Amino acid sequence: MPRMINSPEEFTIIGENIHATRVVLRNGRRAITLDSGIEVIPFEDEQGKQRYLTVPDSYKETQPYKQGQIKHCMVAMTKGIGDNEAEKEEGAAYIHHEARRQATAGSHFLDLNVDELSYNIEIQKRAMGWLVKTVQEVSSLPLSIDSSSPDIIASGLSAYDARSGRPMINSVALERLETLDLVKQYNAKVVVTAAGVDSMPQDDKERIANVTAIMDAVHAAKISMSDVYIDCIVFPISVSGDYGPHYLTAVAAIRETYGPDVHITGGLSNVSFGLPKRKLINDTFIYLAIEAGIDAGIIDPIQSDLGQVLNLDLESESVSLAHNMLMGGDEFCAIYIQAFRDGRL
Repeated sequence: MPRMINSPEEFTIIGENIHATRVVLRNGRRAITLDSGIEVIPFEDEQGKQRYLTVPDSYKETQPYKQGQIKHCMVAMTKGIGDNEAEKEEGAAYIHHEARRQATAGSHFLDLNVDELSYNIEIQKRAMGWLVKTVQEVSSLPLSIDSSSPDIIASGLSAYDARSGRPMINSVALERLETLDLVKQYNAKVVVTAAGVDSMPQDDKERIANVTAIMDAVHAAKISMSDVYIDCIVFPISVSGDYGPHYLTAVAAIRETYGPDVHITGGLSNVSFGLPKRKLINDTFIYLAIEAGIDAGIIDPIQSDLGQVLNLDLESESVSLAHNMLMGGDEFCAIYIQAFRDGRL
């Protein structure tokens, strides 16, 4: 089949950055230490005023912090559902900032995830409800309620006022088909994944088999194909050189099977985890995935501009090296990493 999209406007962007998992580096450009010794993440509020998200002492006891990472959205969410009024306002202002950034960069949906905030399901549910209400205060984009728990998804959907359009559920998997009931109840669009009942797919064949099974359930629930986004699941290419071809082959086969009405997506930035020059890898992979048949992506539009992606110079050395690695031609990513060390990227 010819590729599904030929311009950025035809690609659905599910903005991925309002997640409890997202990190900035303590020694990176987004985190600073004030003269007073307080660690903060600077941001601007809606009026353009300089604000700071402060890193609380309690977070400094966590393993990510000790490894040099600040889970900035987690910090903001924790403040937002706390009891201190000043911190609640600070957390909300930071989430407003992140929502505006994702919307301005071109997102069509804003994906919200609180799963890593706590092991306590009641705290997770409260956080999701707060997050939905907080984001929709400043955003006119529909929300994607993202969780591995149907209860957390239900909390988010019940807080969504639908003024911005129909919500999205991310996601439904074979192990939790009951989430399809929420799709019907809330008239939602839905991401369905290629995960198995009790394990992740090992190759393209398992992805295809799992998608076939879950799409049978989607058909039985009488959900329109145009409301379905199939996530073929992206794994880091640094772990195995087969992971790129497995995903791309599955995308092409699923597009051939289900035709142009269904959407195909994935957490595309997962592919570059653990490697340098992630934007180069992500952009090249998005290009390859579009060629294979995707028409949507769970991505950070601030980092990956679809106009630039569609016009990648495939003959350039850096893109060629990334392409070779993503297609399984660079065992252990050794050639790519050496090129980075040599300054050729």
